[in-house]
Amino acid sequence: MLDFDARIDSTLFSAGKGSRELYERYSAFMDRFHVGHWKRWVFIEPLSEAATIGLGGLILMLALAVPAFRETADEDWLKKSDLAVTFLDRYGNPIGNRGIKHNDSIPLEDFPDVLIKATLATEDRRFYDHFGIDVAGTLRALVTNAQAGGVRQGGSSITQQLAKNLFLSNERTIERKVNEAFLAIWLETRLTKNEILKLYLDRAYMGGGTFGVDGAAHFYFNKSARDVNLAEAAMLAGLFKAPTKYAPHINLPAARARANVVLDNLVDAGFMTEGQVFGARRNPATAVDRRDENSPNYYLDWAFDEMRKLVDTFPKSYNERVFVVRTTIDMNVQRAAEEAIENQLRQFGRDYHATQAATVVADLDGGVRAMVGGSDYGASQFNRAVDAYRQPGSSFKPYVYTTALLNGFKPTSVVVDGPVCIGNWCPQNYGHSYSGAVTLTQALTRSINVIPVKLSIALGGKSPNPAKVGRAKIVEVARRFGIKAPLPDTPSLPIGADEVTVLEHAVAYATFPNKGKAVTPHAILEVRTGAGDLVWRFDRDGPKPRQAIPANIAGEMAEMMSHVVSEGTARRAALDGIPTAGKTGTTNAYRDAWFVGYTGNFTCAVWYGNDDYSATNRMTGGSLPAQTWHDIMLAAHQGVEIKELAGVGMGTKLASPSAALLAANGGPKPPDIRPPPVLTKRGAEVLVQVEKLLDDAAKTAGEPAKPTKPVSSTSAGFTESFASVLPGSSAASPTPLKN
Repeated sequence: MLDFDARIDSTLFSAGKGSRELYERYSAFMDRFHVGHWKRWVFIEPLSEAATIGLGGLILMLALAVPAFRETADEDWLKKSDLAVTFLDRYGNPIGNRGIKHNDSIPLEDFPDVLIKATLATEDRRFYDHFGIDVAGTLRALVTNAQAGGVRQGGSSITQQLAKNLFLSNERTIERKVNEAFLAIWLETRLTKNEILKLYLDRAYMGGGTFGVDGAAHFYFNKSARDVNLAEAAMLAGLFKAPTKYAPHINLPAARARANVVLDNLVDAGFMTEGQVFGARRNPATAVDRRDENSPNYYLDWAFDEMRKLVDTFPKSYNERVFVVRTTIDMNVQRAAEEAIENQLRQFGRDYHATQAATVVADLDGGVRAMVGGSDYGASQFNRAVDAYRQPGSSFKPYVYTTALLNGFKPTSVVVDGPVCIGNWCPQNYGHSYSGAVTLTQALTRSINVIPVKLSIALGGKSPNPAKVGRAKIVEVARRFGIKAPLPDTPSLPIGADEVTVLEHAVAYATFPNKGKAVTPHAILEVRTGAGDLVWRFDRDGPKPRQAIPANIAGEMAEMMSHVVSEGTARRAALDGIPTAGKTGTTNAYRDAWFVGYTGNFTCAVWYGNDDYSATNRMTGGSLPAQTWHDIMLAAHQGVEIKELAGVGMGTKLASPSAALLAANGGPKPPDIRPPPVLTKRGAEVLVQVEKLLDDAAKTAGEPAKPTKPVSSTSAGFTESFASVLPGSSAASPTPLKN
């Protein structure tokens, strides 16, 4: 042991001595490079600090670059936006296009020289000189904007804008700008300058639902981008900055003014002389008049988003990028919805201080037949029917009453309408008064606020915090209906203080007429390739209805909600001879006004309000929303077989007060106005078969069959199509028919 201890001591001593000698030799060696006095502070210290800061900067840049480069993880990154979709309505008629098809049908060298120069002069004059970020251009833009006191020049290069179009959103955040810069440098290492410019010209949004300069040239000028002149090229180049603001089919004077700025840029950049652009100044471009072309743009934007999500579910081996999609939209209902909202806002919007509205009409299987996301798509592409979260007010109460019925309450159960508080919060009724003992049906009909709050407490039973437990049950039921909004737990949740979207709210109500089965909102019925091969079909591959609540509970709720329309807050929504149920909603300070209702055929939600959350002029859900709902649903039910509403029956005829008064005073008896005859589904099928037989007979006889119009869902459409093949009918001048 003594020997072993001695060896350890000797080893440690030798190691320490060797280390000291090594350090001394290293110090002696480094002393040769010692710099003292002023040289140290002029050269060594700055270099040392620069190296330290540079290393820290590199680590920071790497940390910032990681989120940006995650966007490029997909090996198919160049085709992420490479989806081209042609949309058809539910009857197979084209209604619009979305997406872009990246191909070489127009190579970069085939674009007019004036279009290339106009784009570079306006968007990125140093495009071929920088590495993806134009440092000089960015500094120049900062100085110009500082001198002007606002944004006059953009600092993003074409590569940065392409990076945003390919990978990022349009949100204005520092994080997005940082990611954009890194992705621009990454693109410069992967693509040539000409490839980047070609992608930019093909991928940029140009307004009017078009992408790329060629699509914009066809839309605005009815010609290929190959054939545009200088004036038209200047107008197209001016769209990159703000395609909605400068779209010539919406605001031609603004588009021409912007085109004139582009011509100035061409001269300032030295690409052209003033004499060369003089003719374009004197003869500005004129866009094709498309004011009468009313495309359902809000619907198409939503359907395209749904299509992109659907394509992501296809197998990775599936490379098809061009599709033809048949949607659920009914253009007759869509036009009726747009006209109803436009008419109401034009006539009463100023009086009510309401500037925006949104609506969704859906089948009971969740297929959206119509969608309006705002008052003017040209002014704002923000879809308030899908992306806006607004407080539903009392239109949320049916979920509360459904929860109550699921937990032992009955429509005839009596609850006392009186003061109640949860902590410091005490809800008030609309008239700041109380009604005493009322049934649940009466409370829902009169939209009493206190009752849902008391129900939420009662649902909690004997738990330590019954109100919280009760609200959790309400949220769980709302989730069963299909509400996916966050629905945070607040005391005012039972009276609709949490936010929902118009789309979810409308389709969730379909659970009531569906006898308790919840459905999923969808826009797509079937997807085919450009060659016509079937890829996906909703009835085969889509989500199936799910039993959310028992059928008897759904029937009881429908019966309760029918009183809201017949004798409650939504009398304006009543439809003559069509069973109807629903619920109004009005939020604090009258910021939001709703009516959500349904029949045995459709469900529909209507919202009115303002984008800035400013208060309306005492607008309630029973005013414009109920009236708009009535106008839309009246058109939606034309030519369809009216179905019974479970729990309500087949509806009743509405008596006209003025007509009843005339009859009581001995006046003439009003005519018996009956609903127009409805062509049933079976009748439509018979007419289609007869039409085919006549067509086959004409071919057999050797006579060319006269062209027939596509069969529509309305009786007028079938009559017109049928008449066009009858002997002696005039196909050239059919008699106009209206529903």
